[in-house]
Amino acid sequence: MRSEKPVPKMASEASETISDVVFRQVRQDIISGALAPGTRIKLEQAREHYSISVSSLREILSRLAMENLVLAEGQRGFEVSPASIKELEELADLRTVLETHAIGLSFAAGNLEWEGRIVAAHHKLAAAERKLLAGDASRTVDWVRYDWEFHQAIVSACNSATLMATLSSVFDRFLRYHMLAQSFRGQAVVDDHKLLFELALKRDVEGARAVIVRHVQSGVAHVLKSGRIG
Repeated sequence: MRSEKPVPKMASEASETISDVVFRQVRQDIISGALAPGTRIKLEQAREHYSISVSSLREILSRLAMENLVLAEGQRGFEVSPASIKELEELADLRTVLETHAIGLSFAAGNLEWEGRIVAAHHKLAAAERKLLAGDASRTVDWVRYDWEFHQAIVSACNSATLMATLSSVFDRFLRYHMLAQSFRGQAVVDDHKLLFELALKRDVEGARAVIVRHVQSGVAHVLKSGRIG
């Protein structure tokens, strides 16, 4: 069973439609903050921007509403879901439950290939974090991708596609708040990732779970400290 987050495919591949491509684009614009919380999505303008029909755009926005990234307002249309402290805390709790559960399953089933994925993912993440600590903010996009790849690699042996898909969605919604905070968490998050890496290779389930709990809660504190979430 394939448990890894799907790798984006070229639009020319027969298995992917234009709608799939635009779905990813709109979703990424919401998560990155390019479409800010509370923004009303005007269908005609969005149709031109994303080069897709209004009917297809409605379907895409309805799919995003199922992830609570968009609010459907009947005849009034759609808007980007607002950001709130309550949702941030709920996402943090849900991520903690899902990720700590997946860690137990993954550590029990992980093999040498699983360890290799963790080593490779941490190597890329650590390289991006060194650049960020040195003040190179241009590496933020790389860090966002490598952060997920590292956490995903750790739980990738859980053998549950449903668990992985749900965790991926919650992780991205939680990430949206970090993008809104517009600042890197610094050395503390680097240290968490290094410790999590070491604990994973030791198969220390309880140690890794404790790091995840602290890691997620410190993320919440960082976002709230930014003052950008009302």
